[in-house]
Amino acid sequence: MAVIAQIGMLRDPRVFTLAEAREIFPLVRRITAASHRELEPLRRLLATLPPHTAGLYDAEEQYERVVKAWVGKMERLGIVVKGLWLVDFDTGDGYLCWRFPELRLGHYHGYDEDYASRRPLREVIEEQDPDWAC
Repeated sequence: MAVIAQIGMLRDPRVFTLAEAREIFPLVRRITAASHRELEPLRRLLATLPPHTAGLYDAEEQYERVVKAWVGKMERLGIVVKGLWLVDFDTGDGYLCWRFPELRLGHYHGYDEDYASRRPLREVIEEQDPDWAC
């Protein structure tokens, strides 16, 4: 119930503590896994359809609807979407970074860094002892 109370307006940014991000993470993972499963048959279909056919355009539209719905759900939770199945939780000085199908929220990167620069969360906490980790 606490998670539902924290759902905001579309594109409403939010700053998370590590505890808050971990609390909402199971919901984020469930939503993402469900959207990923929903796209699987569409991916297989798109791989087999010939170019410039009505079936291809319909499948692309369905694919786009699923992705947009997933993005909208993540944004309403206050999470920053960085790519397909890749999200960041803003901490006020950087991002807790997660990519499906990872099982836990375990990485961090600064605002001026990206996915390739992310570091294990444990290391960042040990080195920097950030306020958001309390």
